[in-house]
Amino acid sequence: MTRTLDMQFIRYMNLFGKVARVNAQHCFTYNNMLVFAVSKPAVTKAIGRDNENLQRLSRILHKRIRIVAQPITKTSEDIKTFITTVTSPIEFNSIEVKNNEVTISAGREGKARLIGRQRIRQKELSEILEQYFGIKKLNIA
Repeated sequence: MTRTLDMQFIRYMNLFGKVARVNAQHCFTYNNMLVFAVSKPAVTKAIGRDNENLQRLSRILHKRIRIVAQPITKTSEDIKTFITTVTSPIEFNSIEVKNNEVTISAGREGKARLIGRQRIRQKELSEILEQYFGIKKLNIA
């Protein structure tokens, strides 16, 4: 479970810590959006009252921002919750986790939104799942 950060992401995390007064565990991009992973009890504080911190960060960075709970364990329920929060508002029919493989089944529109043009979103999600959970293969059906 190796998570690498370049200097730009470290700068984003430092700015996030100053604005939200919460330390982010990790930062990554998905669908042209910055996603910050924080500990589960700190999510509401990181978001701020009336989404104040999210809006402030979005204005400063000129990017869309999302805050998710850091997954603690590698159980299938944690994997399903993490995938759902990162990719929302896309709806799924089901998410199956077997060994080092995740299969996401969605409707026609949901499938297209998960894959993205030239499979860019599928590649991003696959890299994120490999970093967090060590999952080697992502299937979208």
